[in-house]
Amino acid sequence: MARLAQTAGLSDIQKEILSTVREFVDKEILPTVHDLEHADEYPEQIVAGMAEMGLFGLTIPEEFGGLGESLLTYALVVEQIARGWMSISGVINTHFIVAYLLMQHGTDEQKQRLLPKMATGEVRGAFSMSEPDVGSDVAAIKTRATADGDGFRLNGQKMWLTNGARSRVVATLVKDDLGAESVYRNMTTFLLEKEPGFGETRPGLRIPGKLEKMGYKGVETTEMILDNVAVGADEVLGGPDKRGQGFYQMMDGIEVGRVNVAARGCGISLRAFELAVDYAQQRKSFGKKIAEHQAIAFKLAEMATKVEASHLLMVNAARLKDAGQRNDVEAGMAKLLASEYCAEVTQEAFRIHGGYGYSKEYEIERLMREAPFLLIGEGTSEIQKTIISRGLLKEYRV
Repeated sequence: MARLAQTAGLSDIQKEILSTVREFVDKEILPTVHDLEHADEYPEQIVAGMAEMGLFGLTIPEEFGGLGESLLTYALVVEQIARGWMSISGVINTHFIVAYLLMQHGTDEQKQRLLPKMATGEVRGAFSMSEPDVGSDVAAIKTRATADGDGFRLNGQKMWLTNGARSRVVATLVKDDLGAESVYRNMTTFLLEKEPGFGETRPGLRIPGKLEKMGYKGVETTEMILDNVAVGADEVLGGPDKRGQGFYQMMDGIEVGRVNVAARGCGISLRAFELAVDYAQQRKSFGKKIAEHQAIAFKLAEMATKVEASHLLMVNAARLKDAGQRNDVEAGMAKLLASEYCAEVTQEAFRIHGGYGYSKEYEIERLMREAPFLLIGEGTSEIQKTIISRGLLKEYRV
């Protein structure tokens, strides 16, 4: 058992799940990721294997056919999967956020109808807040719901949907003019059900195509065009009484999403360290293994410390959320540290590999393209610092 990124106090079930996932990563993901990633090919067999293990329903309650596990278990599973290939964790991350939103905010009818199929992976979830002209400023979204009889018409353009094509339900945040004084109370989340695929997947709802990216390949990232899409009041997350609560619902989902991104950073950092420490004990220079040179040994020590620090912050944030406590500051800290350290650890592993690190034949080349995504996903580092500082100033108000 590796020394780094171990978690104290896990139950026997949690240990068994993690052992199974770790074995799956070593046998099914790592041997195939090189060819799949460079071909930007969707990992059909790997995803099917995850569905067979029940990972799509990992946190969904047993009454809906899931495993009923905690956020901590999920985060540790994501850490292991990201250690194999970050894109695989992307397949289940937005799915998990939508399932979480349903569990926390959905009506009984919405839960009964969607969660059992989400637990098996038959229905996949996608999560949509961002738009072409909107990054961190969620209040500036332009996609709008207009009342139309007993329902609504949705118009606008959404951006950066992971699983945009293969999903069957998209949790979508839109402007909903309710006349509230705060812009944040004039937003509503809709559960938009559609057919999987590209093109028009529901009348007026179009997924144009896959966006090309420098990393995070295999899993598709898309736009979503809404052109006078007719939706019913029952498609509001939580029912029509929850109009105007969309922003707060989505932020609840983002908190668990930040724990997920922190877990991804931990996984990539762990893999980068594994590659570096292995290479450093094989490559020789000046008559000895480069791990025996103090310059390299010190790099490995710093990398391992960053891996461990990131893991501990991520575990703490997950446990707080599981305990029903607010974890916005802690999730922000975990996401900030894990993503920044991930970029640093990966770059140090790249440097240890020397010229070979620049070759596509070596795994570290892929990690160098994946790590930067975590600096912007689920809120940039600057947004995390804003969240952390605001929370601290409330606690330490003079």
